[in-house]
Amino acid sequence: MTTRHAVIDSPLGELTLVADGGALTGLYFRNHWYRPSAHTFGPRIDAESDDLLTDARTQLADYLSGDRTDFDLPTGLGGDDAQRRVWDLLTTIPYGDTITYGELAAALADGTTAKEVGQAVGRNPLSIVVPCHRVVGKNGQLTGYAGGVKRKQFLLELEEPVEARAARLF
Repeated sequence: MTTRHAVIDSPLGELTLVADGGALTGLYFRNHWYRPSAHTFGPRIDAESDDLLTDARTQLADYLSGDRTDFDLPTGLGGDDAQRRVWDLLTTIPYGDTITYGELAAALADGTTAKEVGQAVGRNPLSIVVPCHRVVGKNGQLTGYAGGVKRKQFLLELEEPVEARAARLF
């Protein structure tokens, strides 16, 4: 197998899924910040013609409809060592929880600043699957998201615990 991609529809708009061999290596929104050049995605194929991309599409649809809380997909993350350390930490943030950039920097305990964490988070190639939307600014502020703040808000509201949602109503 080689690098290939599929474009799928979702409640968040068009998503581009990129796979290389047996691993999902990219999930990008239209107008995604730091989106690689399309020529690196390989040929465009129908998601249904590829087992991995079909599985990714199904799991994303289940997640976005509230029927799934995590992903079980083989992934391949590029990036440098510092980025991969941040991205690994993102995968430990539980569904429905948030953490600040500063808290992630402190968890790394290696001198990485909140700003450097933010830069790595913004370059996460597997948005949603590696849940960078769960990272917020100080005091829970919604800050930048590679897919746009409205998408980040949608994802956080999707994951919001029922009790917290009910408390916001009063």
